[in-house]
Amino acid sequence: MKHIIMAFFFAGILISCNSSDKTKKEIQESSVMESQTKSTSDYINKQLKDIDTDEAFIATALMAAPKESRSKCKVIGYNMAGEFVTLKEGDNEFVILADNPNQDGFSAACYHKDLEPFMARGRALRAQGKTKQEVFAIREAEMKSGQLKITPGLTLQIYYGAKTVYDSATSKVEGAQLRYVVYMPWATSKSTGLPEIPMASNHPWIMEPGTHRAHIMISPLPEDRE
Repeated sequence: MKHIIMAFFFAGILISCNSSDKTKKEIQESSVMESQTKSTSDYINKQLKDIDTDEAFIATALMAAPKESRSKCKVIGYNMAGEFVTLKEGDNEFVILADNPNQDGFSAACYHKDLEPFMARGRALRAQGKTKQEVFAIREAEMKSGQLKITPGLTLQIYYGAKTVYDSATSKVEGAQLRYVVYMPWATSKSTGLPEIPMASNHPWIMEPGTHRAHIMISPLPEDRE
């Protein structure tokens, strides 16, 4: 009789454990399904669209500027007809260069208006068929002669990514992030105290030191990193 009672006792424990494991598994599976459903719902709610209209060029380009300044920024770039034009007039301190649809990925740049003569000179030289090295050399000489000027400390913000679709509700480009440039013509590692290569991932460093294009590079981590 004692053996029979013990058998029933252990059988009860086994059934209880199996039931508990089953319930736990069902809860975990339900949680996973809910998470997957939410992710799918969030993706659909993003209303992702191709950047293929003048309005989309403007909306996505403005994401390169500080939020409080976007409404008054001037936006320039290529329109749907392939013409380089002013896409949006503005009257604050920023000029924004919209994404070039003829290049892979997405890239929009927001910079201080006092940098526009320097930027415009680069665009003009490239339009003449000058190579990257030639553009660099010509602007270097013109900076040395005083024909071109960059006030130290002027900034440029680049909003970039590999994808060319955006959320039409928020204007955010899928997977895009920001990096920052602070122009410091002729600066070096010695004059600034910054290294010529990042000391660690996403740390600031000085790029093209000793030249007219010397600048501090800052690349923050993506906002949506896990």
